[in-house]
Amino acid sequence: SGAAVYGKCHTTFGNEVDSVLHRARLAGKSVGIVTTTRVQHASPGAAYAHSASRGWYADANMPKEALRDGCKDIAWQLVHNTDINVILGGGRMYMTPKRTPDPEYPEDPDQNGTRKDNRDLIAEWLSARQGARYVWDKKGLDAVEEDSVTHLMGLFEPKDMRYELNRNTSTDPSIVEMTEKAIRILRRNPNGFFLFVEDEVTATFPHAGGRIDHGHHSGRAKQALMEAVMLDRAVARAGELTSPTDTLTVVTADHSHVFTFGGSTPRGNSIFGLAPKKAKDKRAYTSILYGNGPGYSIRDGARPAASLPAAEDKDYRQQAAVPLETETHSGEDVVVLAQGPMAHLFHGVQEQHYIAHAMAYAACLEPYATEPGCRAARRASHGTQCSPQPLLALLALCMAALIVRG
Repeated sequence: SGAAVYGKCHTTFGNEVDSVLHRARLAGKSVGIVTTTRVQHASPGAAYAHSASRGWYADANMPKEALRDGCKDIAWQLVHNTDINVILGGGRMYMTPKRTPDPEYPEDPDQNGTRKDNRDLIAEWLSARQGARYVWDKKGLDAVEEDSVTHLMGLFEPKDMRYELNRNTSTDPSIVEMTEKAIRILRRNPNGFFLFVEDEVTATFPHAGGRIDHGHHSGRAKQALMEAVMLDRAVARAGELTSPTDTLTVVTADHSHVFTFGGSTPRGNSIFGLAPKKAKDKRAYTSILYGNGPGYSIRDGARPAASLPAAEDKDYRQQAAVPLETETHSGEDVVVLAQGPMAHLFHGVQEQHYIAHAMAYAACLEPYATEPGCRAARRASHGTQCSPQPLLALLALCMAALIVRG
């Protein structure tokens, strides 16, 4: 909770908050996490971990004082806190002992395991769960038969996964493929399921958000927008695998970015193209821009003119007004979209914590499990294990101004 102080281990004790995912598991539902970041990252980590710092991925990332005071790293909590049925994303290096070669990059010491406690958390996770399976590439994921596993962990990169435009399609699954595999496993539970899906991507700084978020932070709009397209496809595929009569789908963001469309471009103009008129400095500019970030540039005392085809390259950095190492978040409200049972609860202007309460209420989770509607639904089920409805939560975090339709 807000009573915990950043970086102060001891302040977390007694101030833990149970996530919706954790409460869903306690209620007998299957639960899962799908992300294009490392699975220990801030957004997925909040679903299962209690930490005074988002950067405590492994024990090697923690200060001595925190270890001495008894705090556990996020990777350890992933394995030992909530019993999560499906875990798909990046983050292999935080799970294995220091200097353990990575299976995909065995010759690159920078990708080796980082744990100082010499624990193999992947092995611990497997040994504690009957019917569990671990995979580290797309071939392994494709080979998993949904009916043969109760738990699945797939870690496809040492840290964050690659941008979709950079993805090796033969070794790394897409967010669409990970989402489909997760749903096919989780939906076997007659008591329902909760799934957290996040699309975020990484740049060259330590504390970015997800892949959509990361693309914007690095000023590379094409990378960020392609991630948003992939999230849209994941939401669509999830819709094909579930029914809106018994599945609540929620799509939202945790913030936006200083990313803007401008230039009065005509219909049909590529969003990665140029504005039809030049700026006051007589130089061309792109139709999408950033308020700040690494795209700021001055050459020979002037702003360089944008040009094609350079502006259409996947790694092109759109120009920014203020020079910063990384582009920043902005402060406007973001959209929450929902369909399915209780979707009408997601309306108006709400504080962000309202979303978690609305999802818990819709799925009859604590503290709403004894609400009259939940009791009536249980009576109607004639004593079966079925809950009022399974809960599918697709959370698109750090999506900037582009919010995917549900």
